[in-house]
Amino acid sequence: MTTFGQFTRYIPLAVGLLTVSTPPAAAFSVTVKVDAAKPVGALPPIWRFFGADEPNYGTRPEGERLLVELGNLRSGKVYFRAHNLMTTGDGTPDFKWGSTNIYTERDGRPVYDFTFVDHIIDTYLARGIHPYLEIGFMPEAMSAASAGVPYRRVWRPGSDYKGITAGWSYPPRDNDKWAELVYQWTRHNVERYGRAEVQRWYFEVWNEPNLDFYWRGTPEDFYRLHDYAVDAVRRALPSARVGGPDVAGSGGAFMDGFLKHVITGTNYATGKVGTPTDFLSFHAKGQPTVVDGHVRMGISNQLKTADEAFTKIAAIPELAHKPIVIGENDPEGCAACPGPQNAYRNDTMYSSYTAACYARLWELARQRDVNLEGALTWAFTFVGQPWFAGYRQLATNGVDLPVLNVFRLFARLGPDQVAATSSGEVPLAQIMSDGVRGAPDVGVLATRADNGRVDILLWHYQDDDVAGPPAEVHLLLTGLAPGLQRQARVWRVDRQNGDAFTAWKAMGSPVKPTKQQVDQLVWSSHMAARAVRMGPRLHDASVALERHLPLQSVELIEIGPR
Repeated sequence: MTTFGQFTRYIPLAVGLLTVSTPPAAAFSVTVKVDAAKPVGALPPIWRFFGADEPNYGTRPEGERLLVELGNLRSGKVYFRAHNLMTTGDGTPDFKWGSTNIYTERDGRPVYDFTFVDHIIDTYLARGIHPYLEIGFMPEAMSAASAGVPYRRVWRPGSDYKGITAGWSYPPRDNDKWAELVYQWTRHNVERYGRAEVQRWYFEVWNEPNLDFYWRGTPEDFYRLHDYAVDAVRRALPSARVGGPDVAGSGGAFMDGFLKHVITGTNYATGKVGTPTDFLSFHAKGQPTVVDGHVRMGISNQLKTADEAFTKIAAIPELAHKPIVIGENDPEGCAACPGPQNAYRNDTMYSSYTAACYARLWELARQRDVNLEGALTWAFTFVGQPWFAGYRQLATNGVDLPVLNVFRLFARLGPDQVAATSSGEVPLAQIMSDGVRGAPDVGVLATRADNGRVDILLWHYQDDDVAGPPAEVHLLLTGLAPGLQRQARVWRVDRQNGDAFTAWKAMGSPVKPTKQQVDQLVWSSHMAARAVRMGPRLHDASVALERHLPLQSVELIEIGPR
């Protein structure tokens, strides 16, 4: 993953900086208008992708429980990406580490063992999740690392991030053996899971090969690795969906070279021109800092990176309309790294940031006329760690964090976006230039379902984690089909709804919560739908609602037939 800072000494994991306390300010007024009869276009479910460095956490009970929750977001449509699926080891997870022992050698001859990796993929599929299959990292017996380079260096939070680099990050000693391993693994997957299932997967090679602590070869070495792997996958399954390169950021000159190679370069494996490419992938990250004792998020950095990559891809006619997956899409670059700038992770700042950011990714993709198919959240869970330890994750010790509830709200959105405006929304161009550091962003995104239901997502976001006034939202929904009786209900994520972290702090931040306290945390993490009163109708095709939206909150309003 991309990092935006290195830690050369241990820094305690932050469970949250205190929001700056100021006297309550008067609420400000925002007008929101939604026209259900005015389509904008399809709204692809880009949020349904997740991932983590540590693949073996997913097979632990806590990880399995979280996978169930992810699979339930939209069963059969959710994808998971993990590093270390080909790394040598005994399957014991650790920070930024995992292993499957998929490949060893005996007397120089290959030995394939799919036991661990089968267990990981079985666990995904049993919970309605498909692999976004990362082909990496390099097995120890195949690594071209020179003598004396350790295969693995144990890394701990607070250590220099570049300290992860070791023998697993090198090219193969033998490209034919590399290709045969990928071929045998793909053939095994087809035999085990069936052609129809494996055709649904995404196959991509490695992670962030433009960073020297993930890839200890040249760009040309990576093109070769990629070509041999893609050819091997396609020999085992000609209809496999292949792509890449999951570069850090928009990829700079490395990405330019890769795109040129897959279009006009000589394929290292086949000798033909170009490399099969069904999708393209890169990573977009924000850059939080600490300013005057509080966290300030860096949403502009994340969106500018996405825009740079969209522009780069759109400029190549052969690739301009290929599906794009932002293979890691996060507020910053290292899920396991501590630091006070990452204190946003446990509370509702992360959830409101997520709503504001994803809404702008949809908008940006439409502006650039690119086919954005996914934006993958690199956050899972860290098993066996303290409660609310400050990692970038979706759950802690089996209790969901507020950000997971935002994905539940995304999952309820309809397939077709309709016109919506907010007087309190910060324009996309301004966010990309300056972030949200003046007036807050009170935004709206609305969709329509086939049954006539209208879903209205509202958020109240600010980059700075300081106290601020709530928004009084005056919402007018028009364009409804006449003659139907309707009802409205609301889901909310704020410090009183769907937020276990605030409940934990109210308990005194217990290191070892009692069973009763754990039950209370689970209850506090849940959202509950509440019926809301609709205002007087101006005519049969419109309704009005009044909403009170605190800072750093997200709300979904569903208006549908009774």
